[in-house]
Amino acid sequence: MDTVNIHEAKTHLSRLLERVLRGNAVVIARSGKPIAKMVPIDTAAPSKIKRLGFLKGEMRVPEDFDRMGEGEIEALFEA
Repeated sequence: MDTVNIHEAKTHLSRLLERVLRGNAVVIARSGKPIAKMVPIDTAAPSKIKRLGFLKGEMRVPEDFDRMGEGEIEALFEA
């Protein structure tokens, strides 16, 4: 992993991005302290597939869900 200062990163951004594309991480430092890390984006496959129904069986919806707060809502509109 290479470490460069901010000035070098600004001056040689294209060169640093080429290193990153080859799989090398590049750390950008300010006054010798790391503040950012450039790493290649893994576009091979998403780490987690989003799916519908992932909470099936984990939650319970009350039978009167569609009527909950009915009286309070009516009172708000009648006032």
